[in-house]
Amino acid sequence: MRRASIRLASLGLAVAVMGLPATAVAAPTVTVKVKILPILKNLSNPKGGHWPHTGDFLGAPAALETQIRIKGTEYGATGGGVGSPAPIRKVAVWLPKGTGIRTAGFPTCALSVLQNKEPEKCPKGSLASPVGHAPQSSPASCPPAAPLAGGAGEACGVVSFGGTRVREAVKIQAYFAPGGLNFYIEGVTPASIEVPFGGMFSSAGGVFGRKFVTEVPLIETLPGAPAAVAETTTVTIGAAMMKGKKLISLGTIPKKCPKGGFPGKGEIWFGAGAESTWEKVTINTKVPCPKR
Repeated sequence: MRRASIRLASLGLAVAVMGLPATAVAAPTVTVKVKILPILKNLSNPKGGHWPHTGDFLGAPAALETQIRIKGTEYGATGGGVGSPAPIRKVAVWLPKGTGIRTAGFPTCALSVLQNKEPEKCPKGSLASPVGHAPQSSPASCPPAAPLAGGAGEACGVVSFGGTRVREAVKIQAYFAPGGLNFYIEGVTPASIEVPFGGMFSSAGGVFGRKFVTEVPLIETLPGAPAAVAETTTVTIGAAMMKGKKLISLGTIPKKCPKGGFPGKGEIWFGAGAESTWEKVTINTKVPCPKR
């Protein structure tokens, strides 16, 4: 199979896919589940235990697992067949007021390293998510109604070869970047996919304290064919390290929890043409207050 052709979208610029009309698409249905988890001591070894006093406790360092399921038929249908959701193009996430986010002090992996398809050259300690492995037998491990699994980042979706749409599972790995995170999507079969992109943290107002925004590039397997799409994703973000006798973590839970739980908000844009044609889905959620 040909390697996936990857087009990186520049911030604020329109991105067009050869052979696809630049018209708006209907928005898919999105459901989200969020869990607060303890932080692995060794992100490369899920059986290596967790840092003590991390997890679902007020004021504690913690990791965040987000599971997303996307349903839609508005994109990529050929020959009268049923389509799939449109490609994800942009994601914005708001975290509750009081959430601590720290990227300073951690080794970083430059986006250029990932653009060169050399994630193995990322510095030790630059991982921001548990290590996963690109599935070797995607169609069997990626059925449409597969249960979402926790742990390492993964996504299941559809890729195209001419008029044929087939299923594929990919790995999603996060790395520290100055002021944000860089991501690397890797798939093995039926298409070879290696896609880097990055996002940044910023301040937010109201009931929210921090915001994270990332733009996702289109992934084409063949020129002119529909782009790859995701139908389920599971990503766990969280890392920590010892500095002297103090544990430094990427994320820290607020010390106070409002009645009803922590508020959270997400916005996901879907589309394959110019940014003006993208459809936005907004998700509002609340995470139950943790133990004291």
